Amino acid sequence: MSTALALNTTRRLAPQAPSSLPPVPWRDPHSVSQDELSAYIRQLEQACLENPRSADLRTALGMAHAVNYDVYKSMDALEEARAVEPENFWAQLKYAELHYRLRALNKAEEETRRAADLAQNPIQLAIARKQMKDIRDLKHTCVRNVEWTKPLTVPALLFSAGIVMMFVVMLWK
Repeated sequence: MSTALALNTTRRLAPQAPSSLPPVPWRDPHSVSQDELSAYIRQLEQACLENPRSADLRTALGMAHAVNYDVYKSMDALEEARAVEPENFWAQLKYAELHYRLRALNKAEEETRRAADLAQNPIQLAIARKQMKDIRDLKHTCVRNVEWTKPLTVPALLFSAGIVMMFVVMLWK
């Protein structure tokens, strides 16, 4: 059999789409070196300065800060991405995911619901629903997420009165 007629079509299978995002230098975030990650963050920060209206760049910067375990910078970058483009699905989803990873589950559920409302295709909707399912499973099974909405004055006064009573009883004897 002759191979002269076989065409090499592998280059046509992966078209190069123009992208404003720098390429991610790793596949597994746990295997990236600290120097490589710092260089990538600097590159993203420079790109954000050059394109201040790009929510995608700020979302990528927030994700890079999250990989670097810098929660505050990650939160700031993702909030800026949402402010720049409020209708950006990925910025909203990653903001919700950061809350999920921090175990602020009530806030994560609320933000993921907003991301599901912003979904533009079935794949995005499926990703948001999967994240919502994970959040709800975690809320119902293993994590107790208490919101401090009730005043604590009465329990604090009762506890203080109990301590005072114990002190008086101890002195009485």
